[in-house]
Amino acid sequence: MAIDKATRTELEAAVFRRLVSHLQRRTDVQNIDMMNLAGFCRNCLSNWMKDAADAAGVAMSKDESREAIYGMPYEEWKAKYQAEASPEQIAEMRKNVASH
Repeated sequence: MAIDKATRTELEAAVFRRLVSHLQRRTDVQNIDMMNLAGFCRNCLSNWMKDAADAAGVAMSKDESREAIYGMPYEEWKAKYQAEASPEQIAEMRKNVASH
């Protein structure tokens, strides 16, 4: 399949928006579980967005990038949806982070 660069970028952007929308709806999915299973979470996505903004010379704060991913201020999301991580989850995350 041959597609031009602009079309590929549009498709990738659509996929990213769909992923973000999906994660905003799936508030039952905890970041630590995403980290342990996939090696990234909502915070990673927000950090990557901030990195991309910085590289492009676009002014964006960490709070703004988090709100773009979470769909609300990060502290509000944490208060509403973040559960306490178990010792097992934390141990698994530390093991996984060390391998990145």
